[in-house]
Amino acid sequence: MDPVIYFDNNATTRLAPEALEAMGPYLAELYGNPSSIHRFGSQVGRAIQQAREETAALLGAADPVEVIFTSCGTEADNAAIRGILEARPGKRHIVTTQVEHPAVLALCQHLEKKGYRVPWLGVDGEGMLDLDELRDALTEETALVSIMYANNETGVIFPIEAIGEIVKAKGIPVHVDAVQVAGKIPLDLKKSAVDLLTISAHKFHGPKGVGALYVRRGITFRPFIIGGHQERNRRGGTENVAGIVGMGKAADIAVKHLGEEGKKVRALRDQLEQSLLAACPSCRVNGDREKRIPNTLNVSCKFLEGEAVLVLLDQHGICASTGSACTAGSAEPSHVLRAMGVEPDWIQGAIRFSLSRYNTEEEVRFAADKVPSIVERLQGLSALGKLAGGPEALRSDSMARERVRARR
Repeated sequence: MDPVIYFDNNATTRLAPEALEAMGPYLAELYGNPSSIHRFGSQVGRAIQQAREETAALLGAADPVEVIFTSCGTEADNAAIRGILEARPGKRHIVTTQVEHPAVLALCQHLEKKGYRVPWLGVDGEGMLDLDELRDALTEETALVSIMYANNETGVIFPIEAIGEIVKAKGIPVHVDAVQVAGKIPLDLKKSAVDLLTISAHKFHGPKGVGALYVRRGITFRPFIIGGHQERNRRGGTENVAGIVGMGKAADIAVKHLGEEGKKVRALRDQLEQSLLAACPSCRVNGDREKRIPNTLNVSCKFLEGEAVLVLLDQHGICASTGSACTAGSAEPSHVLRAMGVEPDWIQGAIRFSLSRYNTEEEVRFAADKVPSIVERLQGLSALGKLAGGPEALRSDSMARERVRARR
């Protein structure tokens, strides 16, 4: 492939070479079942325990046994919500927000159809919650409050500690989807009011296909996947050993790079943001520019189609997105930006750039040079009414040019 400038790290991240190396033996010679009594299997079990300790350290958990390994963040979210609901069958009221990731959003919509009452908390124009609305939503029947730590589209960080204190004062469990913050900002769950928290390895340079659910000691919780005794009877199924080992190594590396994430990556993000806003007067940032994770920039270009921008960026080897990878292909505009009250003319032109520690200043300068010319080109076409075909027309035009080059 041609060189790629990867600015889509909220969708997934590059696997850290150290994590890949750590996984290798467990894909080949160390193939024993970690539940086996014999030494060949028990050494694999010890590798899982080490990964559990490394993951707990990333979370700032009080005890590694509070970490349950899962197949992904979506499973962990489902396990948290369903596990609490099953443990509290007399309560059929869940509080969440309008801007959750589909893993929580779709599940709560499904539960609504099953008879659960779900107050959907709104956000303001900066993507922030109103804590008074949260207080008003809590009732004696509330089984659980599930609120994300940071939004996957805008990067806006919610005041999780304040939320936790409000909810815990009512004796209600708190679940937090922290998939977008693990490895980007420090976590210290042993001092937190959070009861359950989900993460996914591939968001912090670990492998795909493995995640984790933190469940605080003392929380009554029922398993989502029922089967064997694995994960202390909290999640049945033979463990994905190589994935778990890779996740542990990625977590260990992430802890060591937290300072870099907060300084270097933030500086690169800010450099890209300032360059784009200076060169593109018709562009603006979506979401609070201070209270957000350090790697994320969501910017809108008025009257443009975000997918058209992505097609042209892709021709330069630049990878970005219009929002959550889990909603890619949907014709619906961003539910996050709609909840924020962003006007339709701006929503359609939204682009998310999400960086990582593997990005460079040279890559930022390259993107900052290409984006303004793309915006100018598309605005010219839009003004002339030549975008009737939308991004598909641009993609077809691009493919036609590639076929001509191939024949030459």
